Amino acid sequence: MSDVLTQNQLEQLKKFTVVVADTGDFQTMKEFEPRDATTNPTLILKAAGKEEYAAIVDASIKEADDSSLSKGARIDAIIDELLVRFGIEILNIVPGRVSTEVDARLSFDTTGTIAKAKDIIALYERKGISRDRILIKIASTWEGINAAAELEKEGIHCNLTLLFSMAQAVHCAESGITLISPFVGRIMDWYKAKEGKSFEAAEDPGVLSVQAIYDYYKKFGYKTEVMGASFRNKGEILELAGCDLLTISPNLLEELAKSNDPVEEKLSESASKEKDIEKIDMDENTFRWMFNEDAMAVEKTAEGIRNFAKDIVKLEEMIEGKL
Repeated sequence: MSDVLTQNQLEQLKKFTVVVADTGDFQTMKEFEPRDATTNPTLILKAAGKEEYAAIVDASIKEADDSSLSKGARIDAIIDELLVRFGIEILNIVPGRVSTEVDARLSFDTTGTIAKAKDIIALYERKGISRDRILIKIASTWEGINAAAELEKEGIHCNLTLLFSMAQAVHCAESGITLISPFVGRIMDWYKAKEGKSFEAAEDPGVLSVQAIYDYYKKFGYKTEVMGASFRNKGEILELAGCDLLTISPNLLEELAKSNDPVEEKLSESASKEKDIEKIDMDENTFRWMFNEDAMAVEKTAEGIRNFAKDIVKLEEMIEGKL
């Protein structure tokens, strides 16, 4: 017991769960020593605008700019280079994997998503990075999940993001996806706005959603990993101790590191296997109907895609301004 009391909550959490840094900031990763790191267009845009990362932006432009291409193709190539360079810098810090996101504007384009993912992987491999250390991040639309299923067959591992519902989770598991990122905080945001009330961590709708997905996966023996994401407070994280992975922002990593309160394992494979859960037969009609019936999932998935797309456009404008 005395050993537990000398360990902070972050150290205790790492005994039950793989901790992932939800940031593009290298210093944070060095400080909190996560195994993996996740990025998205918003985080890359924020990092790329900082003075300390200007050299990465400049090097990406120098390496990838090709005046023989159209302006759009030039910017596209530079952004791919920038994403990969950030990814490699992160992999120099974390021992595990980095998630690199496909352009959100391809979220309803299976063929386009596959092509973009292969471009990103090829760029990493040309720079000596094995595809085993990369997760390609794709929005959890029907088209996105189908693209990821094809990529997985070629050994390109995927992280299905913007995931808000059981329909999305089941289709991912049956498609052999490596990892999913259900968004805890954004689910809670929706219910908080809708019902006009706050939630204790144990009744938080985002927490309950991830618990249900975790239980379903373990009950039926799916290999897809569950990584809770988008946390609004420390309580949500602690209620999911035992989840396969949790991706946590710098401010919440710091909060966990500053507390020595005990952390209790809340999720376990053995407990999930004991639960009475009905299996869902998933096909396209079932997916679209289940998803459509979940107003929160429809609204939050669409909103997330729109916002990531906006940040990609801002990144393009930033690059264009430097050409």
